[in-house]
Amino acid sequence: MQKKKIVVAVTGASGAIYAKLLLDNLNKLSTQIEKVGVVMSDNAKEVWQYELGNDDYKNYSFDFYAKTDFNAPFASGSAKYDTMIIVPCSMGTLGRIAHGISNDLISRAADVILKERRKLIAVARDTPFSLIHLQNMKLVTEAGGIICPANPSFYSLPKTIEEVAQTVIDRVIDLAGLEKDSYRWND
Repeated sequence: MQKKKIVVAVTGASGAIYAKLLLDNLNKLSTQIEKVGVVMSDNAKEVWQYELGNDDYKNYSFDFYAKTDFNAPFASGSAKYDTMIIVPCSMGTLGRIAHGISNDLISRAADVILKERRKLIAVARDTPFSLIHLQNMKLVTEAGGIICPANPSFYSLPKTIEEVAQTVIDRVIDLAGLEKDSYRWND
């Protein structure tokens, strides 16, 4: 298996636990990964602090980039990052991506991933969806992106909030093409 170069974008939607679990899992899967670049919006940092009660995102050894850093390698297709995961993905971010508005590093990186025909996974975290949200999801899907709503599954009988959230992250890891032992239906 070829090692992956992954961009993780964290937006200000509720669901910081999903971002934390993804980063934790990527740490554990490091033998399958060449590089991880992370960009967080200002709101994402505030939501992380509010929902998780810490700023532990600072403790990961991944390369972090400011949301305005257009010199980040994944701001260009030539850097060959093959996967981008936006977790959680706010509807504002999704709308900007759907309409090609590259006004920060998150939307620029998503634009690059789509134009290069690489894998974009948007973990949409909102409810209910308006018609505008659904149309933006349709546009991103038609452009080659994958909308993976943060809808947990329960057939693995999760017992904690982390186990519930992990069911979403396990799907994201599968979609990213990484190998991880996780619950499989009737396996």
